[in-house]
Amino acid sequence: MYKGLVNHRRETVSVLSIIEKPLINWFVARLPKYITPDVLTIIGIIGAIITGLGYSMTYFHKDYIWLATFGLFVNWFGDSLDGSVARYRQIERPRYGFFIDHTLDSISMILVGVGVGLSPYARLDFVLFALVGYLLMSIFVYIKTMIIGVFSITYFGFGPTEARVFIAIGNTLVYFFGAGEIPLFGEVYTILDLFALFFAVLMLFLFILSVIVDGRKLKAIDEKGKE
Repeated sequence: MYKGLVNHRRETVSVLSIIEKPLINWFVARLPKYITPDVLTIIGIIGAIITGLGYSMTYFHKDYIWLATFGLFVNWFGDSLDGSVARYRQIERPRYGFFIDHTLDSISMILVGVGVGLSPYARLDFVLFALVGYLLMSIFVYIKTMIIGVFSITYFGFGPTEARVFIAIGNTLVYFFGAGEIPLFGEVYTILDLFALFFAVLMLFLFILSVIVDGRKLKAIDEKGKE
């Protein structure tokens, strides 16, 4: 089990990789020595806290949405660079790094999601539904990594960085044009309500589809191994 984790291969090709990878490499080569992978991991979780607080404080004034957007950048900086710095400096800790990084990733998503749910722009129950879908897919990815030794967090070219950029654009649109009021089935929903619901359904669909497809592949591999 541990051998597969230590030797796992990362697949992180996404739409923005052509821009993101050179930018990460530029930062990694210039960061001072005291900015360690652990420091970057902490910066990432601080970014998630800032984002969650920013969203929740939009209940008092919409300008706080810029604080949430700034938090997204801080979260990207820490989360994207911690592993890259470890590999660049050849100080990887495969087991500990995988454990702490992805544990805090889950906590970060909860902090951001609850913040959005506490804002006046989205219903908390819809956001929590979306979080369930995200966490299910996360669990699937981690299990798959342990079994086949491939870690992939992108789907159809869409990964965490694309999600942050998409959210930042959404923040800008909400600030200038509002979250909208869409009447459906006797209720009024915002655009973020519908997006959270769509995201939740999409994640659940991908989870079920991935379990079926990969489950069949693993079954075939095991049955072939018995021959």
